[in-house]
Formats: sequence, C-alpha cells, structure tokens
Amino acid sequence: MNNKKIVMLAGKGASTNILYNALKSEFNISAIILEEPISKKKFLKTRIKKLGLWKVFGQILFQILIVKLLEVTSFKRKKAILSKYNLDDTALPEDKIIHVSSVNDKKCFDSLQKMNPDLVLVNGTRIISTQILNGITAKFINTHAGITPKYRGVHGGYWALVNNDKENCGVTIHLVDRGIDTGKIIYQKIIDVTAEDNFVTYPLIQLAEGIPYVKQAIQDIFADTIITKDNNLESHLWYHPTIWQYLYRLVIKVKK
Repeated sequence: MNNKKIVMLAGKGASTNILYNALKSEFNISAIILEEPISKKKFLKTRIKKLGLWKVFGQILFQILIVKLLEVTSFKRKKAILSKYNLDDTALPEDKIIHVSSVNDKKCFDSLQKMNPDLVLVNGTRIISTQILNGITAKFINTHAGITPKYRGVHGGYWALVNNDKENCGVTIHLVDRGIDTGKIIYQKIIDVTAEDNFVTYPLIQLAEGIPYVKQAIQDIFADTIITKDNNLESHLWYHPTIWQYLYRLVIKVKK
C-alpha cells in the first residue's frame, strides 16, 4: 500500500509526532500540513461568547494550576506509557512539513488539491470547513480521544470516568464531516487505566490504543472494504473542565 498517498492534516503537539512516527514505516505519508495554534485572544473571545466569562475563567485556572502540576507529577508515568506501547514522540521531519495558519485557509486548500492524496489523516486541528472536505475526493479520518457520539469534544476519557462510565472510556476512529466529532464511526476501543493515571495520561493511553485501529482503518479504506457503524449512544459535547468542577469531583472521589 506504499503507492497510496497519505497527507496528515494536524496541529502541533506530541500526539501528532507520535502518530506520524507510528505510521511512517508502513504507509506513504507524503506531507504533513501543520496548523498554527489559534491566537489566545481569538480563542478566549470565541469561548467566552459560547460558554460565558465565569466558566472560561475556571477553565483557565484549571489549565494553569492543575494541568501544569499534573504534567510535572506524571512525567514518569507518561514515560512508562511511551515505553510500554513503543511510542516515538521525536520531532517531525522538517522536509515533510507545510506550515499553514489554519487548516481552512487557501494555502491548505491549494496544497491538498495539488497533492491530491488518497487519504487525509486528521489530528488535533480546529473544525475543518466544507470547502476543504469537499475540495478533494479523498476520505478524511480522525482519531478522537473519546467514545462518540456520547463523548464528543475534548477529554472524552476523563469525562467518561467522572461519570462512572468505564464501558465508554475509550478512543474512536471516525470519518470526518463538518460537525464536531460527528463523523461515521469506523472503529472504537475501550481502554483500561490504572490508579497512576490521571487527566494528562488518559489521552496518551487513548492514542496508544487507537494507533492499531488507525492502521486498520487506513488498510480498509485503501482496500475499499471500510465498514462504518452506529453504536446508538446519546450525543453529547464536552468542554475543558473548570478548576472547581475538577476539585469537586476529586473530593467526591476521595469520600467514596
């Protein structure tokens, strides 16, 4: 299948590095279109309009105080996960990168049309416009850290565990459409976590468990044997927790 051309459409981060390195020896990834992060000012303005100032303030405190602390205290656990699953987070090769300000800008559109890939592998980008999705004939697939449609949005593993919903704590490989994680499901996998795991390690386990299914989905698409499914779960969109949501649930967990 090395004659089939794959383009990655991705955001910056360790998950993109890991995904590329896991696939590069088996598939022909001809380019990585790498999106710049949205400006903090624009992001906050949009998020406040959608969720309100108080909730966004709580999300910011959570990122500054809790996530940064967890990243430090979970360093050894993350290294252990990388080792267990033989994950490689080394930097992307510069000669394969095409930098764009947004996956929806003209440069991205023109690049996709020029390369005309057989498949586009999405990871960690903003919502992709209809123009981009319809601009080429290739299918777009995404690895989502949650079981859709019940845990759409962000931190699906965390929210499933908060809801005592372990049977829906997992990862989804799905086709990409115009919605937020609403594309047709190709594969899903439930994950197991340990007492050592937390908010910052769940996504790494989800990615690690999802990679074999990404590979299988690619093979299915190239062999024209892809089958999508519907699990008939309710649909719900989740956001970043606020600091008080996180601490409240932590207190409840300790009491139990």
